Amino acid sequence: MTCDGAATTVVDRGVRDRAARWLGRAGVLLPTLSELAQPASIPDARRIALRSVDPDGANPANLYRMHWYNDRSRAGLAAVPCHLVFPPALTGLRAPIIMALGCLFPMIGAHKVLAAYGCLVPYLVTGRFDPARNKAVWPSTGNYCRGGIAISRIFDCRGIAVLPEGMSEERFDWLRAWVSHSEDIIRTPGSESNVKEIYDRCAELARDPANVVLNQFAEFGNYVAHYACTGPALACLFDALRAERPGLRLAAFVAASGSAGTLAAGDYLKDEYGARIVVAEASECPTLLRNGFGEHNIQGIGDKHVPYIHNVMNTDIVVGVSDRCTGALDLLFNSNTGLSYLADRRHIDPQLLAELRFIGLSGIANLVAAIKTAKRLELGEEDAIVTVATDGAALYGSERRKFLQAHYPDGFDLISAGEIFGQHMLGAADNDVLELTHSERSRIFNLGYYTWVEQQRVPLEAFERRRAQGFWRELRRAAPAWDALIAEFNAEAGLEGVC
Repeated sequence: MTCDGAATTVVDRGVRDRAARWLGRAGVLLPTLSELAQPASIPDARRIALRSVDPDGANPANLYRMHWYNDRSRAGLAAVPCHLVFPPALTGLRAPIIMALGCLFPMIGAHKVLAAYGCLVPYLVTGRFDPARNKAVWPSTGNYCRGGIAISRIFDCRGIAVLPEGMSEERFDWLRAWVSHSEDIIRTPGSESNVKEIYDRCAELARDPANVVLNQFAEFGNYVAHYACTGPALACLFDALRAERPGLRLAAFVAASGSAGTLAAGDYLKDEYGARIVVAEASECPTLLRNGFGEHNIQGIGDKHVPYIHNVMNTDIVVGVSDRCTGALDLLFNSNTGLSYLADRRHIDPQLLAELRFIGLSGIANLVAAIKTAKRLELGEEDAIVTVATDGAALYGSERRKFLQAHYPDGFDLISAGEIFGQHMLGAADNDVLELTHSERSRIFNLGYYTWVEQQRVPLEAFERRRAQGFWRELRRAAPAWDALIAEFNAEAGLEGVC
């Protein structure tokens, strides 16, 4: 593994030009990261044309929807990213928790399609990926590989999804409908926390030079895309709320570990507002908390390793959340019994209740981690926490049925709903919360050695240079360089200026 996805110059012009002509014939115009960061800057004609495009279709126009500003219909553009604000009646906190909604992204209903684009496009525009000859390999625990397959389909190239066999059946249903060859879905042993098994299978695939492994855990394009696009979108969201509540300050940003791409938005928010960066993980697999291991079912957050693109030395707090908690709240938020309890006994706003379906398991983990953070830091009504829901509840119906059968075989009633609410929302305690000292950051950073240097053979010098914040500041400069290359690529494809 080279982990060199941040190259900002053309490596092979012949490959780049062939790729541009290939996409040009397919009518694929690549959006720049700046356009995805500020979609109002997309030409009016293109934005108007999008209104007639199915957001779930394999249409090249949907590349211009890979941003946080899709409205709730997913067809139009919102002035402020769509979000939920959780009130004290639901969280038991005075501090507002603001959650951006990733389920409004196109094609896959999850924001990981942006990460997939951020990983592949640098290879494409620098001449390291030929869609006519290469296959894109997408290692994932579910959403990233779906994003990769969607983009591969649009680029008319083969994409290979590599994910654990234990992931939700809804993920596999989607993949079966989108791949061109059934063998392009590869199931690896285990479930959510079995990331090494994914890497091992990718190592086998990488022996064929035609296969280009786009490892979201190690590709800096994932980090750069989220810093450039997700960071400013969340800033816009916070600024809009602060305009309504003068004096509000951004106390923290919370995101699950996952591939650590979304955590790059935390670097942006710390730069702009001084927000603490909080990373959530499963208490059943406390890798960052205690160098621990284990199995869990908070699908979408990985674990058992430290992602290469995690800026560990800039992280402030680690919070563990139990998968029993996320499974229970998922049932509370997505059952008639649970919603009736929240409406009748807790008097939660009906509109908010209707939109709890926009939150998947990892989003619930982020919500609980935000509650635990607010309690540990004793935050008040002037302190906001911003977080994200990567996907929505629609991906977890099969998991919800399993949880219901395992824990409520005799039925789920209002008493059960009240117990879940009391234990996992109002009763969420600040256990498994670690405020990081320099020594703790170093411990977590050093833990990555065993994955990346020993197992994946990253050079030690390359591994070590990520300790310094100067490395990450320099990395962020890749965004405008890639945008310039994208413009050149579109021109070579004969599509520059096309609307």
